[in-house]
Amino acid sequence: MADAPYYDALETRDPERREREQFAALRALLGAAKAKAPGWARILQGVDPAIIADRKALAALPVTRKSELGDLQRAGMPFGGLTTTAPARLRRVFVSPGPVYDPEGAGPDHWRLARALYAAGIRSGEFVHNGFSYHLTPGGAMFEEGARALGCTVIPGGVGQSELQVKTIADLRPSVYVGTPSFLKILFDKAQETGADLSSLAKALVSGEALPAGLRAELAGRKVSVLQCYATADAGLIAYESPAREGMIVDEGVILELVRPGTGDPVEPGEVGEVVVSVLNPDYPLFRFGTGDLSALLPGPSPCGRTAPRIRGWMGRADQTAKLRGMFVRPAQIAEVVRRHPQIVKARLVIDSVEHQDAATLRCEVKDGAGEELKRAIAAAFREVCKLRCEVLLTPPGALPNDGKVIDDIRKYE
Repeated sequence: MADAPYYDALETRDPERREREQFAALRALLGAAKAKAPGWARILQGVDPAIIADRKALAALPVTRKSELGDLQRAGMPFGGLTTTAPARLRRVFVSPGPVYDPEGAGPDHWRLARALYAAGIRSGEFVHNGFSYHLTPGGAMFEEGARALGCTVIPGGVGQSELQVKTIADLRPSVYVGTPSFLKILFDKAQETGADLSSLAKALVSGEALPAGLRAELAGRKVSVLQCYATADAGLIAYESPAREGMIVDEGVILELVRPGTGDPVEPGEVGEVVVSVLNPDYPLFRFGTGDLSALLPGPSPCGRTAPRIRGWMGRADQTAKLRGMFVRPAQIAEVVRRHPQIVKARLVIDSVEHQDAATLRCEVKDGAGEELKRAIAAAFREVCKLRCEVLLTPPGALPNDGKVIDDIRKYE
């Protein structure tokens, strides 16, 4: 496989054959889920798996959205009855904001990241510096499992401690970085400050946040070829870039649809819609899973020769949920911060990008008498609830727009 242009033969299947084979696998998983997963049995009540033979039939099934997972799990711990494998037979369980509990099956490369890593030019025997978090959240494990499936050695860098990470890269000379693009920039900036040599890094697969063209060009100027992929803790790999860099290729383990936000109705080709995926995972199948992300299909196959459908990549959120420094932030979390401080009349989280790094300000309308002590308390509550830091700006009542927004993502992407 080391010299092959593709990870496996699935990537160049005839599109009609791919549809037939994927829908055959989907029907089998629907049957298994109805028999073994009480949550899916309830959601799919009245559905005959045998008739789900094409996209029109699939579109008749209900959409289960990511925003519902927390409630589903709380109603039936630990996974809302959505797994077909008993909890005792899973390898690990992770925690995403919400909280939402993310199961990892015992098989190799549960999240299927090896395919995206291979497309980024990463091969067996390479050292991979993993800059995704390893604490509770699954990012670090997702990419480590994919790298290990390829036969790579992984340095579990995680996030933070940039000076130590820079020294580690300079000493061990990995050729690959995986993590968020903004953290890769931080590492290079720290190396420039300390005089460390990071020239061994030649390839990067980034995810967790947008990759602006300017930042990609800046990293290319440091001799790093950067590709990106689109993955979530629940669905695993959804789509990935190839060296052609013309959109993102849909992973072979998912059937992707685009629907009008808030509905299950497919949009017209090329129209922006919410990404809905059916994940062909035997341990944790997902059927018409609404990610809350927006994208659009691109016409035709990729110039790289892969024949799966292509999407334009991440184009924002269908709801007010936003991704900040690789972590989702939801309106319910902002409401929890407000609930803890009765002085707050209304709050809005404003997310911007400053020099390719996410910046967040929680703007709070407060009653008279508020000061620095309240700002510190609000910032601490935000950090506890969202697991992230933000600036806090106090304003008088009536200063925020009356438009219903709780999270305002004003980042601009090139």
